[in-house]
Amino acid sequence: MVDKKQVHKNIRQLQRVKTWQLLILLILSAFLSATFLRLNNIGMVERRTAVYDADSAGDGQTIINRLYDLQHYVTGHMNTDLGGGISLEASYARDVQVAFDKVENDSDIYQKAQDVCAPKYSHWSQAYVQCTISELAKYPSASDVVLPDLLLYNHNYFSPLWSPDFAGWSVLVFIAILTMIIIRLISVATLKLLLKKHNKGI
Repeated sequence: MVDKKQVHKNIRQLQRVKTWQLLILLILSAFLSATFLRLNNIGMVERRTAVYDADSAGDGQTIINRLYDLQHYVTGHMNTDLGGGISLEASYARDVQVAFDKVENDSDIYQKAQDVCAPKYSHWSQAYVQCTISELAKYPSASDVVLPDLLLYNHNYFSPLWSPDFAGWSVLVFIAILTMIIIRLISVATLKLLLKKHNKGI
């Protein structure tokens, strides 16, 4: 038998905090979460750009340091995935050129291959590299060249699903408030249903 007074008491307790108040808190927490997640992503972009700048400059130790900074940041913050990763294009191009410079004759064949392939592609990619290799194969002296492994110039790091930073905690707050709203709505609906059944049974 449902205790009518207890049901009324439970409903009043649930109604002390209004749903609209929780909704306001939910909107604020959603805004904070989105802001901090965006800041995390901006931090990743800044560090990725630093890697590209170091790669262009050609300082090996600086490149390593910037890669470490990027790895440390990405693996420690949510919403910082690199997607397809980053490629040290300038380093690869320099090392390929060094490999061809060791060939006594026709040492500029790498540049010749670039002149053919570069206009075909808007950015550096696996297809561009494959085109370059195909063009190089046309030159007999290229057979003496050992090209560097392309995979060694590709780097990718993955961010965690959750991280204990401002973004992570704000997301937890958002989930907690959303859970409270759902539980509150279900609880009020359940209590009102029990009260309605009780009234019908009288």
